Amino acid sequence: MANTAGSNQPPPLQDYNVYLSDQALREGVEREARGLDSSELRELGLLAGNPDVIQLGFDANENPPVLHTHDPYGNRIDEVRFHPSWHVLMATAAGRGLHAAPWIDPSPNAHVHRAAKFFVWSQVEGGHGCPISMTYAAVPALKHNEALAQTWIPKLAARSYDPRLLPIEQKSGAICGMGMTEKQGGSDVRANQTRATRVAGDEYVLHGHKWFCSAPMSDAFLVLAQADAGLSCFLVPRVLPDGSRNPFAIQRLKDKLGNRSNASSEVEFHGTFGWLIGEEGRGVHTIVEMVNQTRLDCIIGSAALLRAAVAQAIHHATYRHTFGRALVKHALMQNVLADVAVESEAATALFLRLARAVDDAPNNPHAAAIKRIGTAIGKYYVCKRAPAVTAEALECLGGNGYVEESIMPRLYREAPLNSIWEGSGNINALDVLRILQKQPEAVDALFAEFAPAMSDSRIATAVRSLERDLSERDELEWRARSIVERMAVLWQASLLVQYAPNYVSDVFVATRVNGEWGHTMGTLPLRTGLRGIIDRAAPQMEHETATV
Repeated sequence: MANTAGSNQPPPLQDYNVYLSDQALREGVEREARGLDSSELRELGLLAGNPDVIQLGFDANENPPVLHTHDPYGNRIDEVRFHPSWHVLMATAAGRGLHAAPWIDPSPNAHVHRAAKFFVWSQVEGGHGCPISMTYAAVPALKHNEALAQTWIPKLAARSYDPRLLPIEQKSGAICGMGMTEKQGGSDVRANQTRATRVAGDEYVLHGHKWFCSAPMSDAFLVLAQADAGLSCFLVPRVLPDGSRNPFAIQRLKDKLGNRSNASSEVEFHGTFGWLIGEEGRGVHTIVEMVNQTRLDCIIGSAALLRAAVAQAIHHATYRHTFGRALVKHALMQNVLADVAVESEAATALFLRLARAVDDAPNNPHAAAIKRIGTAIGKYYVCKRAPAVTAEALECLGGNGYVEESIMPRLYREAPLNSIWEGSGNINALDVLRILQKQPEAVDALFAEFAPAMSDSRIATAVRSLERDLSERDELEWRARSIVERMAVLWQASLLVQYAPNYVSDVFVATRVNGEWGHTMGTLPLRTGLRGIIDRAAPQMEHETATV
């Protein structure tokens, strides 16, 4: 047998601390959550870099969930069964408070802390983040029904993962899903046809379907349906209080491009029980806060994909040698790596700023306004960047990046998801336009975010140009994507100018703001400090151990 030792193949990226190796993340957490005890983040970062834990992500995607509509005797059970790796990933996420725990945490940094942990753990595997994210986002909507909130929120926030289908009172912890879209409407939820008929008080029965219902083994779902007064929001449990199964017919699981570890399904309601949340006819208003919170997680999830891809690319280039020297020492490869690394750092800075706004929003009007407009802006732009940057990082690995044994194909398949989930790019761009028209204080808050960086003449010029374009209301919808992109880039640039090293912010501003850039990654103008950008983003392998 041939001896292939020393064959110029990089070692696997493992045995490293995903948190401590990310300098931009560490600095951002220290900035946005001053005084935070980072011990849990350090522990989770070490766990995320453990080779056995990394393997869990591969196992969960290579063994996707399986639908069992009936038991061996022909009884309808509508159960989805997952590989054991899925349950370990879920248990770890819940045990670390990545779901609804921040809503009952009195810490002023609860949401920043949770966002950073979600970012770190998502780099292991993205699919299980879906039910974790929806559980996080469900709490604000549930507060519209005080009785339900008292019962359900403590279970959703509990640091316990309990996958059993039982009445909520018998659960040690619970997970929440969501059912909004229908086949005839998609994002146009007001076209929904599912009907809800009142039985008594806030109790209703539902008849209809949902074209996309993620995580169908959740304990409950927030569902939109038409009641007498119009589109309304309901909490639909999987198991009724008496222990019987709520009618919840899973027709099939979606065969998706990526996100394969997670079960996304088509479901039908036939006399399905649900509790009204909020007022009849105010369903969109009731569920909008859930949408905003899941959009934040879309930003975090895409930022995590960027970081994971960039870490793999830099790691490969550090150990792989071509033409007599390491790839990372070749000028053109440095151009590419620095370009993707800057993109990743900008995404990290933005999601942490938004998480800070979530923490501050209850008592700070500026933060509340930033949270509202910022989630739509960030959801549009950061999620758009994920496929392009992930593809470029994959190419840095060459053929190694195109085979399933590397994580890159999984990252690449996952990359388009967050731009579609919770509203595609057009939906989010139009949402920003609605905010411009109905909440001018949010626009003022956004421009206040730019102000600290206006000493940079390039940013000042771009901000004035954006102000002029916003004042021209003609064909605003036609220009929506361009406007939102510029908002996002200016916000990222402002954050980097304030907080990142000059060699990072200068490259970002010169290219993304001032236009000294081509149409592909790796077209940076010649600048000093490019190697510094790469070194700053490089993951540092360690020989520590952690167990899940």
